[in-house]
Amino acid sequence: MSSQVGVSPKMDSMRALILEHAHPVEETPLREADLPIPTPGPGEVRVRVRACGLCHTDLHTVEGDLPPHKSPVVPGHQIVGVIDAVGAGVTAHREGDRIGVPWLHSTDGTCEFCHSGLENLCLNARFTGYDVDGGYAEYAVAPAEFCYPIPAVFSDENAAPLLCAGIIGYRSYRLTAVRPGENLGLYGFGASAHLVIQLARHEQCNIFVFTRNEAHRALARELGAVWTGRAEDTPPEPLHAAIIFAPAGSLVPQALRVLRKAGRLALAGITMSQIPALDYSLLYHEKVIRSVANSTRQDARQFLALAGEVPLKTEVQLFDLGQANQALQALKKSEIRGAGVLRLS
Repeated sequence: MSSQVGVSPKMDSMRALILEHAHPVEETPLREADLPIPTPGPGEVRVRVRACGLCHTDLHTVEGDLPPHKSPVVPGHQIVGVIDAVGAGVTAHREGDRIGVPWLHSTDGTCEFCHSGLENLCLNARFTGYDVDGGYAEYAVAPAEFCYPIPAVFSDENAAPLLCAGIIGYRSYRLTAVRPGENLGLYGFGASAHLVIQLARHEQCNIFVFTRNEAHRALARELGAVWTGRAEDTPPEPLHAAIIFAPAGSLVPQALRVLRKAGRLALAGITMSQIPALDYSLLYHEKVIRSVANSTRQDARQFLALAGEVPLKTEVQLFDLGQANQALQALKKSEIRGAGVLRLS
């Protein structure tokens, strides 16, 4: 039996925002609903949500850029909260623990990718706020093995962006294999990039930031970028590696153009507009392009530990749960400085 500590017997519903049909965020597609409070099953925990970060994947889900997997669905996959009920067999966490719930909700543990250390590519992976209800609600349920302790140095709101923007940014950064003293380019400067720049500066890389938004360029300079400019600009030195965070395929040839020989380019988005035809000379000299898909539990554990040690500083803009449609509109227009976070009471 699962415990129900923290929930009044009279309180059998929760406030949530649901997506029934994909629409542009300007049409306010999320609507408020009262849903039954979920009960954790075997191996699961229930989280009383305190904060949930906004992500471009939420935007792609809401607007239909990703094919729907569940309808209606509660979006949101950067969840920070406190466990208030545990299912049978849970030993990794206890009631009262503060944890984070990220994008990767579960894997089958049996496929070839799970057996080869690539559970991020699991053939039967399920994702929070996409295949199962997420954090735009007062409660969420998740497998205990896919939840992580939050370092005490972070507030709830400041921890939320770590759960996807941070973890995916970390995986992207590691896959570039950039080394101390090398030049790293960041294309787009939103939630992920403002965390990656801190990791890279901590490891003594030189950061070059490409974004059209002057406010984002100013923040990049504050965080230690040695140069900022637009994508079509040429930095003063060629890059050893680069990460494209913006979902714009047109940035790929621009990034390749300023990479050194044997340069590495990582594409961090879950979706991207069409990549234009490339002149082979842009790719020649053993340059590498690779996509980044999801993350592993090891990524999450390593990143959160490192984030607490540095410690990383998350720049957040707070919204109430009922403002989620407006917050996603601001995200779409690149009007959020740092990362957007929904705050729940």
